[in-house]
Amino acid sequence: MVFVASTTAVAQPIHGFVEKQVVYTGGPYNKEVFRYRLRSPSKIEKGKQYPLVFFLHGAGERGDDNKKQMRHFPQLWGKKAYTDAFDCFVLAPQCRTGKKWVAIPWSKERSSPLPKEPSHQMRAALMAYEATLKAHPIDEDRIYLTGLSMGGYGSWYLAARYPKRFAAVAPICGSGPEESAARLKDVKIWAWHGDQDRAVPVSCTRRMIAAIKKAGGKPEYTELPGVGHGSWGQAYRPNGVLRWMFEQKR
Repeated sequence: MVFVASTTAVAQPIHGFVEKQVVYTGGPYNKEVFRYRLRSPSKIEKGKQYPLVFFLHGAGERGDDNKKQMRHFPQLWGKKAYTDAFDCFVLAPQCRTGKKWVAIPWSKERSSPLPKEPSHQMRAALMAYEATLKAHPIDEDRIYLTGLSMGGYGSWYLAARYPKRFAAVAPICGSGPEESAARLKDVKIWAWHGDQDRAVPVSCTRRMIAAIKKAGGKPEYTELPGVGHGSWGQAYRPNGVLRWMFEQKR
């Protein structure tokens, strides 16, 4: 597997996010360009380090246009309330059409074990993550992971794979590896799910939270009554999970 990173901006910003790219070789890919978006703080002061939010989008935002993943969470940084309160780096990679952040079946009834290796989509996203850490003044004690739907799966599974990497994790309407719950017992987690979700059953998050608590962890969980799959709308409000997330340190 070969990794080559490029951080050259090549397109107009969207909500303040510039386009960058990495070149990935592995599995079916040979020197394949994966583009991603990165937002930087409005002002970077010399000698100062800044938080980073690593965001994983849902299935509806898959593609290779490097635009669809700007929906939902990244678009919030087009609003002054968010840029004022959460002025940070935000990394938004994009998963290819028909692929997944986590190479597991989307079962409605049971959790899948943590795969031995990350998917190729996640490996490309992690390349973008590593390139961001190398090129920018990131406070590595204030790196936050969040994702919605398919990205909620990605957040649970990535946190379980690297439990010491993130200061806080906010999986929204996803499902996690219950067999690996013990790996998450010391991770600061706040999960959200709507109790009327028909795409990813709320039982997925309920079981994951119960498994972590059984392992000795103390995750936070908000279940939204009467809310379907779009629980991120409430989760990502300024007074929702974000304020808590930015208070956490590794």
